[in-house]
Amino acid sequence: MKYKLLVLDLDGTLTNQKKEITPHTRETLIRAQEKGVRIVLASGRPTYGIAPLAEELRLGDFEGYILSYNGGQIIDWTTKELMYENELDPEVYPYLHECARKNGFIILSYKDEYIVSEDAGDPYVQHEAFLNKMPSITVPDFLEAINFPVPKCLIVGKPKPLAVLERKMKQDLEGRMNVFRSEPFFLELVPNGIDKARSLSVLLDKLGMTREEMVAVGDGFNDLSMIQFAGLGVAMANAQEVVKQHADYITLSNEEDGVAAVVERFFS
Repeated sequence: MKYKLLVLDLDGTLTNQKKEITPHTRETLIRAQEKGVRIVLASGRPTYGIAPLAEELRLGDFEGYILSYNGGQIIDWTTKELMYENELDPEVYPYLHECARKNGFIILSYKDEYIVSEDAGDPYVQHEAFLNKMPSITVPDFLEAINFPVPKCLIVGKPKPLAVLERKMKQDLEGRMNVFRSEPFFLELVPNGIDKARSLSVLLDKLGMTREEMVAVGDGFNDLSMIQFAGLGVAMANAQEVVKQHADYITLSNEEDGVAAVVERFFS
C-alpha cells in the first residue's frame, strides 16, 4: 500500500518538550511533501495555535490541512478555506461553567488570537497558552465573554479530581456533546460526535482518498480514535499505554524524531 496522507498530532508527537519541531523532522516532512505526501496537523489546539507550525512546515505550498479543536474545524491551508465546522450548543454553556466553578477548576475558550478565562494566571491556563503560543486574558464573567460561536471549551485542573468530574459530565451530557481528556489535566468539551477520526473521514471524502491510504501518528487519549481509524496507526514511544496497545506500530519518542522515523520507514 502506498500511503498518501500523513496525519500528525502536535504536542508529544510532532513537537519535542520545548514545543518545537526539530530541524531533522522539519526537513524530512518538507521532503515528503515535495514527493507528493499531504500532511494534516490534527490537534485539540485552536486554529491560531496550529498556524505557526503549519507555516513552518510550508503546508500552504503543498496542499496541507489543519484539523483544529479535535476535529471541530478543518481548514485547507493553501486556500485558507474553512472546509468543515461544528460548534457547541450555547444552551450548555452555563452547565459547563458551573461544573468548573463548583469543583474549583477553570474553564477557558478561545476568542480570535486570545485564550479567555476568569483566571489567566492559573498554571494550567498558562500551560495552554504556552502550548498554543497565544496570549491569555482574564475576563470578569466567562459566560458574558463567550457571546460568539465556540468550537471547544476546556476545563483545566489537577488530574485526579478532574477524572471524577469527567465521569459525571459524560453521564450528564450523553448524547449532547463529547467530554474527554486530551491530557490528564485537560478536559475537552466539544460538540457531539466530534473527534479526530470522524473529521478525518469527512476530509478523506473531500479528497477522494480512503483510510487505507492514511497514516496517523499520536500519543494522547484524543489520538486513539484516529490511530484506530487509519490504515496505519502509529503511537509514539512516549504515548499513553492505551494508545500503544491499539497502534499498529510504535515509533521513537518525540525527543528522538519519532515522526521523521515514521516518514523514513513508510513513505520512502
